[in-house]
Amino acid sequence: MSEAMLPPVLSIPVAVLVESCPGVTMWQDRVWKPLAVLEEAPPVPPMTRLREEDGREVWFAGTATVTLHRTDTPNYRENLTAAEPRIWVLLRPKGDAVALAAVTVDPGEAEIFTENPHDILEALPLPPGIAVLLASFVEQHHVEREFHKRRRDRQ
Repeated sequence: MSEAMLPPVLSIPVAVLVESCPGVTMWQDRVWKPLAVLEEAPPVPPMTRLREEDGREVWFAGTATVTLHRTDTPNYRENLTAAEPRIWVLLRPKGDAVALAAVTVDPGEAEIFTENPHDILEALPLPPGIAVLLASFVEQHHVEREFHKRRRDRQ
């Protein structure tokens, strides 16, 4: 089995809170954005309103799995060494609400998520418990790869 076909090595369950505020234009009733990533899910079903204050609502969007692959450790390492390590949350509009589409700690994967202009992508602070798991995973699986510059063949 090739390295690319190996199954994921670690899956981390997370829970996501989103915020809904009144829209500021006549074309948008509500504005949705990811608010926080939790290490444990509250005991309520997905898309449950948790709090409302002055038109601002906090919702439990649901749970997702952050999947770590051993071949992506350079990207995880880059994230961990940043001034503020991040976790990216992708929301997809669904009628008048949103659906939780994905959560990742890989900056490269987060960049791919920007391709759909209708999706909502937000970089949030990486929770401490997930940061510890991620650092441990990188330490255990990272392999430094040498860069080989190819030379053109002389004709």
